[in-house]
Amino acid sequence: MKLKTTMIILFLGLNSLAQIKFEKGYFITNNGQKIEGLIKNNEWLQNPNFLIYKKTIDAEQKKLTLKEVKGFGVYGSSKYIKAIVNIDKSSKILKELNEFKEPKFEQEEIFLKVLIEGDTNLYSYKNGNLVRFFFNKNNSEIEQLIFKKYKTTEGKIAINDKFKQQLWVSLKCENISFKTFKNLDYKEQDLIHFFERYYNCMQSEYISFKKNKDQDLFNLTLRAGLNNSSLKTGNNTFDADSPYFPDFGNQLGLRLGVELEFIMPFNKNKWGFIIEPTYQSYKADVDQKNSTSVDYSSIELPIGVRHYFFLNNSSKLYINGSIIIDFSNGELLSQEIQSSSNFGFGVGFKSQEKYSIEFRYHTNRDLFNNYLNNYSEYKTMSIIFGYTIF
Repeated sequence: MKLKTTMIILFLGLNSLAQIKFEKGYFITNNGQKIEGLIKNNEWLQNPNFLIYKKTIDAEQKKLTLKEVKGFGVYGSSKYIKAIVNIDKSSKILKELNEFKEPKFEQEEIFLKVLIEGDTNLYSYKNGNLVRFFFNKNNSEIEQLIFKKYKTTEGKIAINDKFKQQLWVSLKCENISFKTFKNLDYKEQDLIHFFERYYNCMQSEYISFKKNKDQDLFNLTLRAGLNNSSLKTGNNTFDADSPYFPDFGNQLGLRLGVELEFIMPFNKNKWGFIIEPTYQSYKADVDQKNSTSVDYSSIELPIGVRHYFFLNNSSKLYINGSIIIDFSNGELLSQEIQSSSNFGFGVGFKSQEKYSIEFRYHTNRDLFNNYLNNYSEYKTMSIIFGYTIF
């Protein structure tokens, strides 16, 4: 119980360390003045309605709302502008579709994310399930690109994809065929690619805020370590100190595995999905009234999530939690082992994107999972060393 409490306190303590960094950026006041400083870069999945700003790294942070600024940006990352736009908020969820083909616009003041900037601009707005794209040309009024699903009178699903016509009218170029417009999808990457193609066709300069895909969104790591495992057995019809169901005590054992990690491409790459097939074993003998033994080995399959806390450019802390599916082999008290799943919680440190060390606590696993009266408590604490190949 004390160990669990310590782990929880440690996890909460890590949360106060190494949060998302402040990066060089700026904001534009309502008077048009550009103020340089540091912006807390959240790599927003949805369009924000405020920003956190600091004049210097040691200065007090300040929250600036939509009403207080005309826009802001993080150099080399993102840019947002404030705009009053007509936006259609019709749902795309099938059971919520209406029978109106035309969008129902509402006027609203929002931050738009700049995707392409030049003589012709492309913007996006995301809020929950709502995803809308906007554009303007030569400083004209910002206009929503229209895409709307609706139900016909026959109850069928139809699509109003007027955005193709809007782009055809405004962004025709001799090297872009009508088929290109016709095959466009209402997706961010498709629209960015089209605007880039348009600029190349027009031989005009532009700025793209398209996020470069990281080359290391998948990591493969060799993992080896040491388990300190304990095993107690019991039976509901026997006394707790029965020699037939002994306590095998603590044993040290090796663990060997490989970790597959998929980094989520948002929130500064701070979240990962992990799968870690691992071989582990536990052997012990107890010479009481009757000589008893256990010979247990298994392939564990932890599946979980990881969260990173960046300390600097070359080192980071992390925590992870996993459900562990166990594929067991062996005998315990002359009976076939049938193990249950359990959970694992780890705290680790990684350096140079190569070397890692982790301490992991495993909750109880029952090796008599499908037996009526027999039960066991198999618990493990591990120290794990890792080397990331790529």
